[in-house]
Amino acid sequence: MTTGLYFHIPFCKQKCNYCDFASFAGRENLISAYLQALDKSAASAPKREFSTLYVGGGTPSFLSAGQLEELCALIDRHFGPVSHFEESTIEANPESLTAEKLAVLKRAGFNRISMGLQSFNDAELKTLGRVHNVQTFLSAYAAARQAGFTNINVDLIAGVPGQSLQSFLDGLQKLVDLHPEHLSVYGLQIEEGTPFFERGLVCDQLLMRRMLEEAHMRLQAAGYHHYEISNFALPGREAKHNTHYWHNCEYLGVGSGAASYLGGVRSQNTDDVADFIGRINAGKSPIVYSEKLEGKEHEGENLMLGLRLLDGIELTSLQEQLFGKDIEKHIQSGLLERAGKKVKLTLEGLFLANEVFCSFVAPFDQ
Repeated sequence: MTTGLYFHIPFCKQKCNYCDFASFAGRENLISAYLQALDKSAASAPKREFSTLYVGGGTPSFLSAGQLEELCALIDRHFGPVSHFEESTIEANPESLTAEKLAVLKRAGFNRISMGLQSFNDAELKTLGRVHNVQTFLSAYAAARQAGFTNINVDLIAGVPGQSLQSFLDGLQKLVDLHPEHLSVYGLQIEEGTPFFERGLVCDQLLMRRMLEEAHMRLQAAGYHHYEISNFALPGREAKHNTHYWHNCEYLGVGSGAASYLGGVRSQNTDDVADFIGRINAGKSPIVYSEKLEGKEHEGENLMLGLRLLDGIELTSLQEQLFGKDIEKHIQSGLLERAGKKVKLTLEGLFLANEVFCSFVAPFDQ
């Protein structure tokens, strides 16, 4: 069974207006101590054969070239060279991705970059609280190609406040023209605790759905495989690391806020950077939460994750026994369909997936 390795870099230049991730701006003074704590944490981590590596955040590219070299060196020390992973991804924001940093990453062996564009419109980028503008993204994308990266993902958001359908489609076309190997297209979610939530902003769900429907049709017409609810890839360029999650495979998370799933136990590290550093330096576990799902809850999670993939999931007899009625209910309402031995989301179900997933999460309907 494949296993993924995840490193969390929680630092950002500026917190975006929609972001509810475990990331922090203005904490640069902690980066050096954090990298030392990552080194200690990695030294005591369970040793496995890891097939994929993902460095996320936060903004990993916010680190200096020297700090990125330090990060790569500690990964090498404890888990082997970055180049030995089947897929090794690092997230980057355009404003902090320099030619020098790209050279460090390429030299270390990273073979995939995930770039946070979010919008191809400068006004929308300001609304989102992004630091970069469109030209900065284009320059960073060109620099990544120049550095030899042949596997790039670009993130795009649908439903930005004030965004028109035409603006979204124009941006989508410009992105297709750049021909990245992978695209992640997300409908904006306004989460509690974010600046957007505090302002009382509400998304136009009908408009957002229209944008996502158009993305589904246009990206497929452009040769992209829509393989997961929010993800599109050129043939053979599906994200291997993230696919581990949807198949409910094991993974190890290192760093503040990082999650792990090993031996059937799901755990989460403290997301407070200073607390993480303090715990590691004191020889204490950074884990603040863990659970082991069993029985119906475990099977429900397998179903929920597997149904995120448009190819669907082949049901076991136990899953049929536990959730057969729920599945039939969603088939009758047009959100699920059977395809041979598999069950998968319909096109309608793709946009109402959360209504389906609720059936597989405790407390269950009786």
